[in-house]
Amino acid sequence: MLQSRHKKFIKTKKGTILSKEKGNKAEKKAIDFLKNADYEIIETNFYAKKLGEIDIIALKDGIYHFIEVKSANDYETAINNITHSKLSKLKKSINYYVQIKNLQKAYCLDVIIVYEDEIDFIENISL
Repeated sequence: MLQSRHKKFIKTKKGTILSKEKGNKAEKKAIDFLKNADYEIIETNFYAKKLGEIDIIALKDGIYHFIEVKSANDYETAINNITHSKLSKLKKSINYYVQIKNLQKAYCLDVIIVYEDEIDFIENISL
């Protein structure tokens, strides 16, 4: 039986190609970073129907953290990929999660930027 060796690629607005594998590696680095900072990983890659995806849902000190992971070759490119449209979709996805899980705890939206060998953690960004 033959297996496909094709990788899925995502074409960004600037025309560079990022493989799904690169995104998965960035999420793995983010999860390791969070675990080392005593976050409990509740869920990863939560799909909120047609609303969008939440990369990581974590818990620390009684607060739920909905975390978007962005990776790029440099910080500026990664941070610029967090658009108003993306934040709007995340907000809808978070609201959906809170509703279906009947979440009665405090929560916030965070971003982890993975570039080169660096990780930047931006907590509690505005919705």
